[in-house]
Amino acid sequence: MVNIQKAAMIGCGAVGATSAFSLMQSGLFSELVLIDANQQKAEGEATDLSHGLPFGRPMKIYAGTYDDLADCYLIIITAGAAQKPDETRIDLVNKNVKIFKSIIPEIVKRNTEGILLVVSNPVDILTYVTLKLSGFPTNRVIGSGTVLDTARLKYLLGEHLQVDSRSIHAFIIGEHGDSELAVWSSANVSGVDLNHFCELRGHYNHMEAMERIYTDVRDSAYEIIEKKGATYYGIAMAVRRICESIIRNEHSILPISSLICGHYGLEDVCMGVPTVVGRNGAETVLDIPLNGLEQRKLMASADALRKVLDGIEL
Repeated sequence: MVNIQKAAMIGCGAVGATSAFSLMQSGLFSELVLIDANQQKAEGEATDLSHGLPFGRPMKIYAGTYDDLADCYLIIITAGAAQKPDETRIDLVNKNVKIFKSIIPEIVKRNTEGILLVVSNPVDILTYVTLKLSGFPTNRVIGSGTVLDTARLKYLLGEHLQVDSRSIHAFIIGEHGDSELAVWSSANVSGVDLNHFCELRGHYNHMEAMERIYTDVRDSAYEIIEKKGATYYGIAMAVRRICESIIRNEHSILPISSLICGHYGLEDVCMGVPTVVGRNGAETVLDIPLNGLEQRKLMASADALRKVLDGIEL
C-alpha cells in the first residue's frame, strides 16, 4: 500500500536538491526520502533541508536507501550525468541510460504501485527507457517534458507584451531539446489572439518576434549552463507544479512527456505534449490543433527522438 503523502527524490545533485527544497515549501508531502549514490551528499542535503522545517510545515526529510521506496506514491528521478557547456541533452544518452539500467530495477523490486516522474536529461529518451525497464502502466511513467520550456515561453512573451505571464496560453511541445517547437497557431492572451494582442501593445513584426522568442526559449539552457554551470531553479518549480497536479488531483493540463500512442499520427515515442495530469499520472493525452508547419515540425521532433531510441539496447 503506497502513501500518497510520501515522495522520494533519487539524485541529490543541483536539480534534485533544489527540487527537494521546492517540494519542502509546497506542503504537499509529509515524508520525503532522498537517495543518492553518494550517501553522505544525501545526508547533508536532508539535514540542511530539515533545519528549515521550523519555518515551514511539519514533515520528515531524511536520507534513505531503495528499501524506503516501498510505500512511496511519487518517485522523482533526477539522477544522472549533468549537461556540460557545448553538450546537448542528447549527448547525455549513453551515460544516463546506463545509470537508469541500474536504478529502475532497484525501484521495481520494491515498488510497483507508485508513479515515476523522470526529470533527468534527455528526459524524453529516459522516460521511454524507464517505461520499458519498469513495465509500469504507461500513465504511471511520466517525464517533465516541456513544462519548463513552456514556462520559459510564457515568461518571455509576458516580458515582450508587458502582461502577466499567467494570462498567456501557449505551449512548447515535442522533444525537450533542440527539435522542440512553439505552437503559435493557438497561442493567446486570455482568449485574445496572440498577434492581435501584440498589435494592441504596439508590436507588428510578428514573424521576427516569434523567431527570436522561440530561439531564446530553445537555447536558454545552453546560455544558463555557460554562465553558471547548471539550470535548477526553473526545473525545480516545474517539478513542484507537476507534483501539485498529481497529489491534489487537479487534472491540470501540462506538457509532460509520456508514451504517445496514435496522437498526432505518432506511435511509440515519449515527448512533451499537453496532457491532463492528476492522481493517476498521465490521464489523457490531448491532440491540440496544429497547423501544417507545426505538424511537420512535431513529426521531425519525434523522428529525431526515434533515431536515438533505435540506437539504445534495452
